Amino acid sequence: MPSRSDPHLPAPPPGTPGHNAARQAMTPELRRWIVAQAGAGYSTPVMLQSLRDAGWDAPLAAEILTLALQEHRGVRPLPPAQPGAAPMPGPRLDESPTQVDCGDRSVPVLLAMSRPRIVLLGKLLSAEECDALIAFAAPRMARSLTVATQTGGEELHHDRTSNGMFFDRGENPLIQRIEARIACLLHWPVENGEGLQVLHYRPGAEYKPHYDYFDPAEPGTPSIVNRGGQRVGTLVMYLNTPEKGGGTTFPDVHLEVAPQRGNAVFFSYERPHPSTRTLHGGAPVIAGDKWIATKWLRERKFD
Repeated sequence: MPSRSDPHLPAPPPGTPGHNAARQAMTPELRRWIVAQAGAGYSTPVMLQSLRDAGWDAPLAAEILTLALQEHRGVRPLPPAQPGAAPMPGPRLDESPTQVDCGDRSVPVLLAMSRPRIVLLGKLLSAEECDALIAFAAPRMARSLTVATQTGGEELHHDRTSNGMFFDRGENPLIQRIEARIACLLHWPVENGEGLQVLHYRPGAEYKPHYDYFDPAEPGTPSIVNRGGQRVGTLVMYLNTPEKGGGTTFPDVHLEVAPQRGNAVFFSYERPHPSTRTLHGGAPVIAGDKWIATKWLRERKFD
């Protein structure tokens, strides 16, 4: 893994650059380092962590990485985000409610953050629903795959050491009930969601920090987003409470959500860009097992 001891990794500039900061700070040496690391197979989160370890400001480093990789791969840069220009999934919290409606129940709001948009919800799933999801999923578990951004397919990745499986959307009455509840909670159509994924982490297993959106600079992204568009939101539901470890971490905002059975954390990203500050990971499980169910939401109908 590249690190701050890498002699080819340039140090950050003194002070804080002003307007157009990323272009001002991206020297030819830094551009060459980024291109070389990408060519060696290092992911964007790994390179971002290396820059942060070397003293770079996290948002500036994220902007530089995105710009350098887009230029290297001939990808047109994303236009600036336009707040409110497109609808986004999420619970309605304008009046700071303590409870939100999910159709068949109301659930408490335990935490809400605006940037990044993160909402922690209590008791979204009952204990019986958690146990049933685990029981249905357990016989179908296999080593978890990640999206292969180079090709648009799937692949094993050393950053993800869990086992997992996907339910088909609407596969059985339990899945139908949970999907309808999620659609009501997040004001997003059921058909715009990927199938529910259940993941199992044993002691030592983790998912290192990553983004859930599909990187526009990667060659496989056009084929991926052809089915339902970009991902715009993630809901992680905790199916059990590990003895130690296994929290959901958000490194950019120094937040860790403790996994508690039945609770859920939702976060959204209005554009596929590190500026959304939605870098997140599954911390290593220290003792016990961890079971979660994840629902990813797309821009439009996913099929």
